[in-house]
Amino acid sequence: MFTLQGLLQQLAPCRGAPACWLGLSGGLDSMVLLDALVQLRRDHPLPHLKAIHVHHGLHTDADRWTEHCARECAARDIPLHIERVQLPDGGSIEELARDARYGVFERLLETGDWLLLAHHADDQLETLLFRLLRGTGLRGLAGMPSSRVLGAGQLLRPLLPWSRQQLADWARHRQLNWIDDPANADPRYARTALRHELLPQLRQRWPSMPQNLLRLAEHATEANELLDERAAEDLSLAAGGVIDDWLCCWPSLDMTILATLTAARQKNLLRYWLHSHAIRLPDQRHLHSLMSQLGAAADGQPIVQLDGAQLHRSSGRLWLLPAGGVPAGVDQPLAQLTDTRLTAGNGRLYLRPGAGIAIREGVWRIGYRCGGEQIKLPGRPRQSLKDLFQQAGIPVWLRPAIPLLYCDNQLISVAGRWTAEGAAAGSSEAGFSVCWEPVLD
Repeated sequence: MFTLQGLLQQLAPCRGAPACWLGLSGGLDSMVLLDALVQLRRDHPLPHLKAIHVHHGLHTDADRWTEHCARECAARDIPLHIERVQLPDGGSIEELARDARYGVFERLLETGDWLLLAHHADDQLETLLFRLLRGTGLRGLAGMPSSRVLGAGQLLRPLLPWSRQQLADWARHRQLNWIDDPANADPRYARTALRHELLPQLRQRWPSMPQNLLRLAEHATEANELLDERAAEDLSLAAGGVIDDWLCCWPSLDMTILATLTAARQKNLLRYWLHSHAIRLPDQRHLHSLMSQLGAAADGQPIVQLDGAQLHRSSGRLWLLPAGGVPAGVDQPLAQLTDTRLTAGNGRLYLRPGAGIAIREGVWRIGYRCGGEQIKLPGRPRQSLKDLFQQAGIPVWLRPAIPLLYCDNQLISVAGRWTAEGAAAGSSEAGFSVCWEPVLD
């Protein structure tokens, strides 16, 4: 039976939050959660409560649903934020609508805030069956987590212990008003067909099926926790070893250490690593493809495209980069020897007065590699930038973004790290130092 005391226990993780946002659709589940939260805060200290309603515009009655949420929140003195979204064309409407909602939630959450969603035990059961039918892995078998990080805040599903029927009993007892979305009865949607066609038959044939599946989710959660512990141990070894200031900002794994792990541990580590950087995990087929490409010849430079990221194998490491990679630099003038934001978005040059490069008359500019560039460092023979980068272990993907400082078309410095012979300021000369920061906040 759903009770206020039981809900209060489920809210324990967020009791100290600065604010809680309630995802309010206007349906039975979210209305129960709204009503119960309002009752609880009369007798218990709870965070400031706000509601958010996402208007997808997918139904002719969507405006009426928004009005319903506004009316119910006003009656309970709960601030309501209404966000209208427009879904892109193509793809699954269910998935597009979900992505749009969570995008809104993530944007609104401030540091320390919690988002409360009204998913219940029947939703969890449907999620498990849906994932099973689609061939999910062990992580998918754990179902929806009761809580997780979301943007700058956290997400909590406090109604997971209760069934839809238990929430409906509460709603009728409290004489609540709610919206019945016609989509919940439309068999064209996969979840609806599962809810109204498959689940009733399974329950009739195997009455204990719901409890057994939810127990399976608990076992999968425990197994995932153990796998994550092992992955964290492997990550602590494989992620270290980068001390170069230009490279520390890019997540990476040591390929030598990765190669010492079994294939199963490699995949487990990759899943854990990508998940920790909020990268959507590849399915099993794409993960096998990824593993085969990473096992290519040692002198290769394979690139693997993921959803929202790229993986590059270079200089003995596996690098996790943005979806578009690191932007190559674009030539730009340097009218003043001062801090300069680089045009292409490949960072910033910090130029400060002091010992370093001599200030000389001439036309200064920032350029980038076109091929064949050479530099003569003090006490060393002239050499190509390609050889210089190889000797320093600078990966291929970063080289087009490294700014080169020219004066009158003479290469003076490679981003402040290497300065040409004769370009350094003498003891009585005015000079400046150069430092390149590859990533802008």
